[in-house]
Amino acid sequence: MPDLREILNRIKDILSDEIKDRKIFDKDVAEALNLNQVTLATMKSRSKIPYKEILEFCALRKISINWLMFNQMVQSIANESEKFERIHYFKDIYASAGGGALNYDERSEFLTLDEEIVNHLGGKHAIKNIHALNVLGDSMEPTLNDGDILFMDRDSINPNRNGVYVVSTPVGIFVKRLQLKSDGTVALVSDNESYSDEMVNAEDIIVLGKVVGAMSNNF
Repeated sequence: MPDLREILNRIKDILSDEIKDRKIFDKDVAEALNLNQVTLATMKSRSKIPYKEILEFCALRKISINWLMFNQMVQSIANESEKFERIHYFKDIYASAGGGALNYDERSEFLTLDEEIVNHLGGKHAIKNIHALNVLGDSMEPTLNDGDILFMDRDSINPNRNGVYVVSTPVGIFVKRLQLKSDGTVALVSDNESYSDEMVNAEDIIVLGKVVGAMSNNF
């Protein structure tokens, strides 16, 4: 398990190269991660790592997340960049899993993944078809949680019984299980039993891809 204090120290090293001429404090790290300083202090006291914010920090600076996992210098990571793969991360696109606002922005950043994550997502041959986006809402709990980053295989658009899919509908983008009905409708099924199925016409949805993995702020 990564040590949060070591992670914060490595972030400070990176910020020192950017800011220069003064000491870097936790408040600078909080600002760089788009976190409230009190929130970061609380997470630090609980050793809870803000994975999503750190991933966005790395994506913005085109830094491999491997520096988070292992005690390597940034230059060392740069020299070994061929060991990593990059995928498109649409951090402003939210696949709704329970309602809420939908912010749809086509601009993407690159998310750099290490070999272990790449293999988990199907290997280098599959990674070119995978995009990352965010989960909004709790209707797919416990499979997916609000704030998770999900990995979607855009080459898998034929729904099967056990799969979870990202779909575009006239009212937004959703992440659900799909059940095709004989009357030409499709049930958008939630894993959270507190939510009822949502029915849509088959011609009104586009399957964008199958969810093949997720990265949670809570793992």
